[in-house]
Amino acid sequence: MQNNYLLKNNDDIIRVLDVQHGQSLIIDCIKLSMPKWILNNQIDTFVPFSENDLSEITGIYTQDMEEFSANSRRFIHEHFSLIASILPYISEPQKRNEAINTISEERGVSKTTVRKYLCLYLAYQDMSVFAPKKKNRKLELSTDEKNMRWALNKFYYTRKKNTLNTAYTMLLKEKYCDTNGKLLTHHPSFYQFRYFYRKTKKLQTYYISRNGIKNYQRNNRPLIGDGVQQFAPNVGIGMLDATVCDIYLVDNSGNLVGRPILTTCIDAYSSLCCGYALTWEGGIYSLKNLMLNIITDKVELCKKHGIVISKQEWDIDQVPGVMITDKGSEYKSEVFEQLTELGITITNLPPYRPELKGSVEKFFDLVQGYYKEYLKGKGVVNPDFQERGCHDYRKDACLTLEDFEKIILRCILYYNSQRILKNFPYTEDMIKNDIQPYANTIFEYGKKRIGANLISVSPKNIIYSMLPRITGKFSRRGLIVNKMRYHCDGYTEEYLNGDYVKVAYDSNDVTTVWAILNGEYVPFNIIENRFNGMDITETDALLQEQKRLVAKEEYNNMQSKIDLAKYIETIANNVCRKQDTKIKNVKQTRKRETYRTHIDHINGGVDYE
Repeated sequence: MQNNYLLKNNDDIIRVLDVQHGQSLIIDCIKLSMPKWILNNQIDTFVPFSENDLSEITGIYTQDMEEFSANSRRFIHEHFSLIASILPYISEPQKRNEAINTISEERGVSKTTVRKYLCLYLAYQDMSVFAPKKKNRKLELSTDEKNMRWALNKFYYTRKKNTLNTAYTMLLKEKYCDTNGKLLTHHPSFYQFRYFYRKTKKLQTYYISRNGIKNYQRNNRPLIGDGVQQFAPNVGIGMLDATVCDIYLVDNSGNLVGRPILTTCIDAYSSLCCGYALTWEGGIYSLKNLMLNIITDKVELCKKHGIVISKQEWDIDQVPGVMITDKGSEYKSEVFEQLTELGITITNLPPYRPELKGSVEKFFDLVQGYYKEYLKGKGVVNPDFQERGCHDYRKDACLTLEDFEKIILRCILYYNSQRILKNFPYTEDMIKNDIQPYANTIFEYGKKRIGANLISVSPKNIIYSMLPRITGKFSRRGLIVNKMRYHCDGYTEEYLNGDYVKVAYDSNDVTTVWAILNGEYVPFNIIENRFNGMDITETDALLQEQKRLVAKEEYNNMQSKIDLAKYIETIANNVCRKQDTKIKNVKQTRKRETYRTHIDHINGGVDYE
């Protein structure tokens, strides 16, 4: 008896794996059950059998590994690696089972699956049996089935949302009527049509074709993803968004101002609120304030508002390396894209996928829910505020922006360090290290993990990176930006060459601009002092007014030029030269004329006689 010898008896086909002391270790190639030891005399009636005949019976064929594609070979080796460490223990059942249990635990594969792969390999002694199965060739459709599929695509899977009965009627009309419109004897019944529809129906096709891709993404697509998890495997994925707060505020004099805008950044991994901006304006203005707030020392920030916290309660002074936004106009602006200069990667979410930024949406819901119950009658807006005849909540407003910001700060502190995250996907390591289920503690844990993506940046660089840009031009008159002249020592060559340069400027103060030279922000100061301290709107108005005044006098100026020309011509025409000018004795003539004009000047044209 030889090892790996293939034998057959009636319907039984076995392979001998090992022979020891009158016993054979065999595996059933048909049932693919685990190998077992039997006495040699139990297989005396078995006869040799070929590998090819085994493949013909089972439909499982072995191939040369070189015939497979790279992906197939990778697939084969991955499956073989599951059982490779078990093969030395095939003849020892106890050790074999221990090895199977170990593989199952380490690789996250069921023991049944490991045994199946092991038996398959032992039965055929070739790893090519693990090759991915080729998809069965699609059955050819009959003529009636082709017609039914055509009718479904043309009349049912459309925005018209026809019924199945209507589609069936149109099928008969278009495909099963003669030239006179008479229904042919042979035609599929409605039940056949309905059966074919149900057999071939794909719900994704149904929803998209009848309701559109946007509706499908929003209302029908399978919710099987982790949502945020696909974007946030580690700390450092910030989700940005803004909302109008459900409360009216007043100024210090009690005058109504309106509803403030809350802009925030939430770390998607831990749900920590990294920072916020509470402003009257949205867009880039609020985003700049948000970025500066993120890197602010939170202990000092809270102290300014009369709130005392420990550093551990809100410990973040770095910006997330990735910013995930929706497709709001402020997030698509060139100024926002300039944050990439700091090393930040900006990612826009696909439309109609609000669950992918569920962390930040949840933040707004929770924070507004915290304060609204306690501020009713103080300007809080209820859901009925747009209904006819409802209460005018503006009249209840009594809190200032400063008052409300203290409340928002307290809500954020509760959200970060006291709200329990019941459904956070804890790992064994987190449990081992006793990580408390709060956003701030999970964030602290995540910061120390490999893959955390936080960037240290100075306030100055944030401000510079979010300044609007314009092209300036060097000239002999200085650096020309927004029709104003600027100067900085050490750039003589640039002034003379007349080069163009990208310039960052502050629209609120034109006193200084920053030329971006070799990646550095170089300050240039205004030359004309009249513009000092002005914003860009004021300078534009001043220059426009100057232009208007000049344009207003253009007519008078031209008329004066014409009058001057006429006067000069009149004098010139009245001078009549009788002879050539004498050019000798010029010095004496000049001296005489000088004396004459001097006497006339002294006398002032007065006759004293």
